[in-house]
Amino acid sequence: MPITETRGVRNRNPGNIDYNPANQWQGQLKPDPSVEKRFARFDSPENGIRALGKTLLTYQRKYGLKTVKAIISRWAPSAENDTAAYVRAVEMSTGTQPGAEIDLTTPKVMTGFIKAIIHHENAGYAYPDAVLAEGVRRALV
Repeated sequence: MPITETRGVRNRNPGNIDYNPANQWQGQLKPDPSVEKRFARFDSPENGIRALGKTLLTYQRKYGLKTVKAIISRWAPSAENDTAAYVRAVEMSTGTQPGAEIDLTTPKVMTGFIKAIIHHENAGYAYPDAVLAEGVRRALV
């Protein structure tokens, strides 16, 4: 029995970022409601990971969100998600103590954060390390 790809993997948007015409993401494909009605689509998983990382950096820089709980509460509101479980999963992946401030400009922290989001958003899916590393590199430049 073939494994069905999750929407995030299929769209090369592993963070399931909503499509917004104001976001001119690198590698973003033109919207096509016959393929996807809500979420952005990308030309490569690396560019989807880049957009995810850039969004997380904006949460830190623009909105001052410094803890896993603060960032995930904005990323995945409790109206749509089990935010508490999501926070615990990201804290475990990043080795972060509950309530501790994190610095997403550190590649290791950003990588752990993104890896946990991809795992959570895509039913346990994991990209090869090289794909993840390149997406994170693009986000941090």
